[in-house]
Amino acid sequence: MALTTTCCEPLSEIPLAKGSGGFTRFAFHAMGTDCKVEFESSSRPRAQAFKTEVLDWLTHFENQFSRFKPESLISRINTAAGKEWISIDEEALSLFALCDRFHWTTHGILDPTSLPLLALWDYHVQPKTIPSGEQVRQALDHVGWERFQRDGDRVFLPEPGMGLDVGGIGKEYAVDRVMEMAREAGIANCLVDFGHDLRVRGEPPEKGPWRIGLEDPNDPSRCWGGASIQDRAVTSSGDYFRNFQIDGKTYGHIIDPRTGFPVRNGCHSVTVIAPTCSEAGILSTTAFVLGPQEGLAFLDSTYQIEGCLWVGTHRLQTRRFNEYLIA
Repeated sequence: MALTTTCCEPLSEIPLAKGSGGFTRFAFHAMGTDCKVEFESSSRPRAQAFKTEVLDWLTHFENQFSRFKPESLISRINTAAGKEWISIDEEALSLFALCDRFHWTTHGILDPTSLPLLALWDYHVQPKTIPSGEQVRQALDHVGWERFQRDGDRVFLPEPGMGLDVGGIGKEYAVDRVMEMAREAGIANCLVDFGHDLRVRGEPPEKGPWRIGLEDPNDPSRCWGGASIQDRAVTSSGDYFRNFQIDGKTYGHIIDPRTGFPVRNGCHSVTVIAPTCSEAGILSTTAFVLGPQEGLAFLDSTYQIEGCLWVGTHRLQTRRFNEYLIA
């Protein structure tokens, strides 16, 4: 995920829409993807206040953490690499602490200092080229979350050429933060969906668990099945949307920071169900990078996590994943 500058319309002008069963929804484009929030509220003024709070926070979040915005905090940290320390606020401290946790949990696969590799393999750039081994080695020399320095409310990238990109956690972090806003606002029933990275709370309008479609990586226009969840998050990671081809080989957008190359291990996609969207998103990407067998073992050994991996047309899944599937 990339936190981009693209929005279809000013967030402040997005209308509320009436849903079924006393639910309200609003939909918008932010962080480079389609987003929606659906929730039950006792009155329209309370619904409007919640919508305003969410959109104000998202605007601030993207303005701070998109590397594509020159004045963002992330851009200022990157521009100051090797030169000076940059002051940060409580939100950044919280996000970087989460990066610490998952960098350790994933054994370094989540590495927010991977920007040099992402820039090298940018699938948007034309014409498409394959970086040389030397270019990859030079980029890897500037990668390493453990080198990112912090001192209270100041941070520093110690070498020119280093750079941060929090796209691997930003959208999922935003889902969790908005769900926390819903809890604080007394909203018991809510769905937050940012680009199909989603989390639910309580019940949908029809009551019972939320029913979530699971996209088929071999035919993204359809779902291969559905999950029945309550107070859980669901995300998927894969290479079937964002990629490019050269000489008959497909190169996806997910880079293994250990090797510096796009992941090509036979895994097509990974779906994870977890208590939070941050966990689901980061662990699905980690399992995708690890590959079919190691990725499955990793998910199976992680507390409160269930998931499945697609390898071609075959599906591998954790021991209890079937408990969530809709019969």
